[in-house]
Amino acid sequence: MRVGAPVVLAPMAGVTNAPFRVLCREYGPGLFISEMTTARALVERTPGALKAIAHDPGETPRSVQLYGTEPASIGAACDLIGRRDLADHIDLNFGCPVPKVTRKGGGAALPWKTVLFRQIVGRAVEAAGGWGIPVTVKMRMGIDAEHLTFLEAGRAAAEVGAAALTLHARTAAEHYSGAAHWEAIAELKREVTAIPVLGNGDVFSGEDAVAMLEQTGCDGVVVGRGCQGRPWLFADIAAALAGRPERVRPGLGQVAKVIRRHAELLVAHEGSEPHALAQMRGHMAWYLRGYPVGGELRRRLGLVGSLAELDHLLEGLDAPYPGEAAEGRRGRAGTPKAPTLPDGWLSTREVTPAMARMIAEAEVAIVGG
Repeated sequence: MRVGAPVVLAPMAGVTNAPFRVLCREYGPGLFISEMTTARALVERTPGALKAIAHDPGETPRSVQLYGTEPASIGAACDLIGRRDLADHIDLNFGCPVPKVTRKGGGAALPWKTVLFRQIVGRAVEAAGGWGIPVTVKMRMGIDAEHLTFLEAGRAAAEVGAAALTLHARTAAEHYSGAAHWEAIAELKREVTAIPVLGNGDVFSGEDAVAMLEQTGCDGVVVGRGCQGRPWLFADIAAALAGRPERVRPGLGQVAKVIRRHAELLVAHEGSEPHALAQMRGHMAWYLRGYPVGGELRRRLGLVGSLAELDHLLEGLDAPYPGEAAEGRRGRAGTPKAPTLPDGWLSTREVTPAMARMIAEAEVAIVGG
C-alpha cells in the first residue's frame, strides 16, 4: 500500500468521519484513518460502529482504526472487515488516554500488560493477513514517565507482524499538554528497524513535518489536532516535504467556502440536515480561529441549524489571512493528570484472573464508540 506522501491523518473522535476525510484528501495526499470504533461493537454490527468506519465511495485506501482489549474480539472484527471488504488497512489503538478507556485497561494503559498486548496485535495480524490487509499499531510512550512501554511494545508489534508503528510522543498522563517528546520517536526508530516508524505530536505546519522527519529519522508524520479547522494543512505538508515554498493561506471568504463544503458533505453523510449542522457547530471555532469575526456572529454560527441559515451567516464574510493568529496549536491541550487505571494495574505486567474478567468487559462499556 502506497500513499503520495508519508503523511497520515490521525483518528479523532467526532472529527475524522468520512466528510472530513474527503476535505483533507482534496487538499493533499496521505492515508486518512477513520474514527476509532470498538472491535466488539463492530462484531455486533451496531449502527454506530458501522457508520464510524463508513467510507466515501472514492476513498482509497480505506483505513479504519479498531480499539480492543482482548484477542478474540479483535480477531473477529478483523476477519469481518476482510470478509465484507470494509477496509484496506487496519490500525490498532493503544494510545487513547481518556479515563473511560484507561480505567478498563484499554488504550494507552494496555501495552503495560506485555503478553496481552502481543496477543492482541498477533491475532489482528493473523486475521487481517488472511485477507491481505496490513495492520499497524498506534501507541503512546507509556502510562507516565515511570511506566514507559513504547520500546518493548514496538519490538513486540514488529515481531508478530505489524506493518508499521506510530508513536504519539507523549504519555497517557500528559494527555495533550506540553511539548511532544520527539526524541522518543527517534529512539523508537533506532530500536525498531524492521518496519516503518511514524511520528505523531505537535505537527501544526509543513515546517513542523519537515522538522520531525529531520530530527527523528522517522518514516512519516501523523497529523492530529493540527488539521482541525484546517484541512488545507495537508497541502502545506505535501509542499513542504517536496521542498516547494507555496502554502495555503486562506482569507475569511475562502474559509467560509470550506465551511459550506464541509457542511454539505456532512448533510449527505448524515442524511439529516439538523443532525449534520449540529455536528458542524463543533468545527466552527477551529475554522474561525484568528479571523476577525465578531462575538455575536461566532455565537450564531455555533448554533446554526440549517444550510440556509449557514448561507445567510456566511454571506459577505471576508478578511485577509490573519497570519500567526490562525496558526499553531489547536484543540484543548489540557494539563497533565494521573491516568485512571484499574486497581492494581501497575503492580504487575501480568493479567490476573480478576483483571481478565474486567478487560473482557471493557469493550462492552464503550460499545459503539
